Amino acid sequence: MSTNVLRLAGVVALAGALVAVSACSGGEERTTPRAGGTEGAAPLKWGECSAPDAVQGGGPAPPKGWECATLHVPLDYAKPEGETIPIALIRARARDKEKRIGSLVFNFGGPGGSGISTLPGAAKDYGALRERYDLVSFDPRGVGRSVPVLCETDQQLDRYYAQDSTPETPQEEKSFTDAARRYQAACKARSGKVLPYVGTENAARDLDRIRQALGDEKLHYFGISYGTELGGVYAHLFPKNVGRAVFDAVVNPANGSEEGALDQAKGFQLALRNFAQDCVDRGDACRLQGSNVKEIEDTIVRLQKSLADKPIPGIGDRMLTDSAATNGIAQALYSQELWPLLEQGIDEAEGGQGQLLMFLSDSLNGRDRNGRYSNIGAANTAINCADFKDRFDLAQAKARLPEFRAASPVFGDFLGWALMSCTGWPVAGAWENPDVSAPGAAPILVIGNTGDPATPYEGAREMVERLGPGVGVELTYKGQGHGAYNSGDPCVQQAVNSYLLDGKVPPAGTVCTAAPTKAPTTPTAPTAPTGPLSAAAGADGARTTGAR
Repeated sequence: MSTNVLRLAGVVALAGALVAVSACSGGEERTTPRAGGTEGAAPLKWGECSAPDAVQGGGPAPPKGWECATLHVPLDYAKPEGETIPIALIRARARDKEKRIGSLVFNFGGPGGSGISTLPGAAKDYGALRERYDLVSFDPRGVGRSVPVLCETDQQLDRYYAQDSTPETPQEEKSFTDAARRYQAACKARSGKVLPYVGTENAARDLDRIRQALGDEKLHYFGISYGTELGGVYAHLFPKNVGRAVFDAVVNPANGSEEGALDQAKGFQLALRNFAQDCVDRGDACRLQGSNVKEIEDTIVRLQKSLADKPIPGIGDRMLTDSAATNGIAQALYSQELWPLLEQGIDEAEGGQGQLLMFLSDSLNGRDRNGRYSNIGAANTAINCADFKDRFDLAQAKARLPEFRAASPVFGDFLGWALMSCTGWPVAGAWENPDVSAPGAAPILVIGNTGDPATPYEGAREMVERLGPGVGVELTYKGQGHGAYNSGDPCVQQAVNSYLLDGKVPPAGTVCTAAPTKAPTTPTAPTAPTGPLSAAAGADGARTTGAR
């Protein structure tokens, strides 16, 4: 569910989420078309950064010391000398110029997350790496300032995210599919020109152009959530260009859209049970009713059913629906730091006040306090649908619902209906699942978190297997939340820093265990969303069709 921000939203609400430079793609490529162009990119012209705009998620301008630039790449790599599009980049230079290794390029996930708006706020978590690396990120094609995919207006999106995502009657099913058709028509009308070209393989080719423009012989890379899939595809296309790379919160490359959605149902259910167990362990200090995990889970299911029948007041004149509440619950499961807000939000919603769960839902959907949406939802759908071939009709989606419900009483219906996210999409998908085989590539450190809701732990082992012998090196983090490095765990950070800074690959099978922690019992929530919470919480978007 990628930074960057996974969301359960898909077809509706949660049912379903300048300097022109031309250079050829270096390295070995196994698929056509070739990424042609001229050898040797001209240096990027870096300048002052402006504040992120609403499409990127808004927020303040980066502090002094950050620089921005624009790289132009082919819209269609089959026509490398044809039309180009801009890719927006941001960087902070390495502090130790004498021991500088090169650039470390980040993708925080989604798909659809803006690296321009995310990296400055997250940079403190990577302070040790900035000593010897320029920290670099970018808005991938279709995202933020890089030819953003746009679909419905802000007002239309308010209605889109509020409507019923789990239809139960023929009339509700019609409303569900009608909403999907309207959304897709808006995407085609506003962004039809770029929809065929926003897939992950093109983004991977862009990554190699970025490497060249930065002047680096190898791509040093830190991919989180969907960023691991992008990194895997890059390694497959350009194995000889892989430098030191880390994949954290790993998307399972063996999964198609259905398997990925089902894995996420299981992953979020596991995270919810871990949250409920923490509540049980705290006894009377927990605000939720229930003496065991099952009773707390049942409380949440009853709340969902109640909101489906009768929404409650949310923020402003908007009502908290079942879909918005489930979206908010998912957001809070991205990080153990958000568990207190989840507890408070559920408790308040049971009392008829939905502001906090709506705040969390807005955060996941990229809605700011002024009612403006980033384009993460539109980009997420467009990239997923450009990548995956699966297209489910109504009967096929309904037939799979029992398995999804068995996987998760709370999230199963939503992710089951999300299988229809790409049904009727104007562009065909490219693959059943991505090819990440990368024989000959340098070692890639692959980190799996046993408590990750959005990218379940099994994906890390599958990524290691599919990268091939001598490439993927697995590290296990026994913790909670989406991702491992940003948890602050010293074992994980030492292993990653030692590899990226000193080239020391940890032994395969290394295990890091999170220290026991207790969440605070008196959380204070902001009164209105200021942007996606997921970046601050170390969460980002993960990969299934219609989910991030």
